[in-house]
Amino acid sequence: MSYPICVTCGLQYGSAVSACPVCEDPRQYVPTTGQAWTTLEELRASHRNRFADDHGYLGIGTTPKFGIGQRALLVGDVLWDCITLLDDETAERVGSLRAIAISHPHYYSSMVEWGRTFDCPVLVHEADREWVPRPDPCLELWSGETYDLGAGMTLIRCGGHFPGGTVLHRGQDLFAGDIVQVIPDRKWVAFMYSFPNYIPLPADSVRAVGAALEPYAFERIYGAWWDAVIDSDGSGIVRRSVERYVAALGGSLP
Repeated sequence: MSYPICVTCGLQYGSAVSACPVCEDPRQYVPTTGQAWTTLEELRASHRNRFADDHGYLGIGTTPKFGIGQRALLVGDVLWDCITLLDDETAERVGSLRAIAISHPHYYSSMVEWGRTFDCPVLVHEADREWVPRPDPCLELWSGETYDLGAGMTLIRCGGHFPGGTVLHRGQDLFAGDIVQVIPDRKWVAFMYSFPNYIPLPADSVRAVGAALEPYAFERIYGAWWDAVIDSDGSGIVRRSVERYVAALGGSLP
């Protein structure tokens, strides 16, 4: 069966829908050209996946750009975040997975296809269950503030961008999606309710992200796109960025 995929955000739905709820939400958008749909079969014919080292981890992204344009990262035997295109070449390159962990609904993509192909759980926070576009037994909705993935990996619920907004901590590395956004000035990070629509987060939400990460030390921060990586002082950058953001909301601009 061919399942509909939103061209704008890349989410695959389990049944026919007339509009994409994720794109109609204020954090995303429907293009001025209107809603458009494709299928995984059509996507395989028009796109391919790129595999490349991204600061020490295998990155997987689709070319030409599709949907939001994020790339996934292979962290040991865990796939961090997800992309829509899955084909035989990708399955062969990845090999096997113990789990797939996803930061927030914008990157749910075709997560059920991935979970079924690799026969592994797809971990999403239960606070975002309303955004799941295709329910399936492979989805594991976890609860609470942290989830121990084993092998030194911990999922941390930060909230912010979405109530269940999640990051992955491993050793000196923080995999942040855009819950903690890596920006062009690598001395800082950003926090937003909507990035494309420039809607800020309330100060309390930003403080909550900082508080969730305070117990963890990390040097590198991996964002959602190719080469969106901070190489050092990650913990300090998050702490200072929280202070700067909250001060700006209060009227003290940098």
